[in-house]
Amino acid sequence: MSADPVKSRGDGYNFLLALGDSFARNPSEGAYYGNEEIKPLSENLDELDEGGVIVYDSGLLDASEIEDFDERVEENDWHVYDIDLRTIAREHGREVMRNTAGVAVTCAIAGIEPDVIKSLMADAMPDKILEPNLTVFDDAYEMVQEEYDVEAPDVSAPTGEHDEEQVLLSGSDAIAYGAIDEGCRFIAGYPMTPWTEVFTIMTQNLPELGGISEQVEDEIAAAALAIGASHAGVKAMSGSSGGGFSLMSEPLGLAEITETPLVLVEAMRAGPSTGMPTKPEQSDLEHVLYTSQGDSHRIVFAPGTAAEAYYQTRKAFQIAYEYQIPSIVLYDQKLGGELSNVPASVFDEEPNADLGSVLTEAELEDAPHDDSGKYQRFQHDTENGVSPRSLPGQKGGRYLATGNEHMPAGHISESPENRVAQMNRRMQKVDNIRAELDADGEFNTVHGDEDADLGLITFGSQQGTVEEAADVLNEKGHSVKVLGVSEMMPFPKQEVADFLDSVDEALVVEMTASAQFRGLISKELGGYGDQMSSLLKYNGNPFEPADIVEGFETALLEGEELPDNRTKFVPKVGE
Repeated sequence: MSADPVKSRGDGYNFLLALGDSFARNPSEGAYYGNEEIKPLSENLDELDEGGVIVYDSGLLDASEIEDFDERVEENDWHVYDIDLRTIAREHGREVMRNTAGVAVTCAIAGIEPDVIKSLMADAMPDKILEPNLTVFDDAYEMVQEEYDVEAPDVSAPTGEHDEEQVLLSGSDAIAYGAIDEGCRFIAGYPMTPWTEVFTIMTQNLPELGGISEQVEDEIAAAALAIGASHAGVKAMSGSSGGGFSLMSEPLGLAEITETPLVLVEAMRAGPSTGMPTKPEQSDLEHVLYTSQGDSHRIVFAPGTAAEAYYQTRKAFQIAYEYQIPSIVLYDQKLGGELSNVPASVFDEEPNADLGSVLTEAELEDAPHDDSGKYQRFQHDTENGVSPRSLPGQKGGRYLATGNEHMPAGHISESPENRVAQMNRRMQKVDNIRAELDADGEFNTVHGDEDADLGLITFGSQQGTVEEAADVLNEKGHSVKVLGVSEMMPFPKQEVADFLDSVDEALVVEMTASAQFRGLISKELGGYGDQMSSLLKYNGNPFEPADIVEGFETALLEGEELPDNRTKFVPKVGE
């Protein structure tokens, strides 16, 4: 907590609660069994701050078995509490309730008012489960109070003044509320971590607004239903995480060639396949940019903050419906789950239910039709690449909608001349969208002194962490600035090129193993490989400011190897 904006989780932990080995249910025996490869105490000691607190379940762990544990405790002035959480839980309920006992112990040590936590438990649990959990909570809390000499640290919230009212919300909240405020009234999806948060928030709110949420059998159906709703004249969206988005590649191409507005949300997680479902990563970037058939086109935003998630979701809908093109909001578990303060003025923009480039029946009377009376929905020559659409049931608006290449009225055609005309028109839309985004100049951010000699470049959820790292580096005497890129497609070539031209060297920071974002920059700009190095992290944890400071100073400036495998440095071309 801070009176200033909190941009990252910081470096290390202040409080480590180690519940024991990872436990899973054995369905055949109805018992729990441990995973001996997961060691929540020993594996996290390196990140515990000096003077930090350790609470571990002595019913499952013996800290004396950890190499040099006592010496490290003394050296780092750690405060250790070995409490048999398992026994407390078993006495009043089930072993799984040791989680509740752990929370109670945390409250007792940190001086957190127990009634606050118990109120949250009451909101989340039915009575049958609540009562034994409250008993476990009280017993664990009282035991710490009675048996330990606890000097509670000051955990009161820092005071500070804001110029305006603040709203506390997560990135998932922001995406959902942005969609709702932009008039989305239909969502279809299939649950998959971490996209499920957005799906759940939309499902909770849409019925009150006259909208519909539909959970379907798979992600192909989800995207297809959203396309159908949009075709019928309702603002619609769908979404998933990496594995589910793979299934959406076919309907994504259908939306592009039929020029049906569609907004998709892709919540990245560590892959391939199921990978690590609850861990953040940014390695779906190329997947989202290029999946689908042929030369398909889409718009991709990767917001870096909750406020950006709200704005860019709204912009994704505006572009999708004005230009009749798929728009994708790309984020990860870190941005989706983190809570942050957002100024209330962010939400001042009026709701927008406009469907974009749709003709009225009066306008359709004067629109071009073929000899059979079908509306020429896909006209070759338009001013900005957009051929206005009609909606089912409109008089004079009948046309054919097909996934094949087609003539202006929708009839299937493999004519070379028609193919080139239709492709050129669809590509023209992307050029005009890029020009609109350049004119707005809203979404990519520069942090630090514009005359700095060295640069950090990142995208998406790592933006705040990289900015904090730059502040530390500047305090240490370096000259560093940050470019946070949110516009992934169409790529802001000029803006990124100008940034690279303004610095001597740049370190590209991303949560991938293959430097996908650095590769995107090189592909789009056609160069700068001898100016960019990479700092990568793909162990399932987001960057901490210290990771970036270390990578910048040790690897980039001093040319030395990084001391451990938490991050990976990839030098610039030619080194």
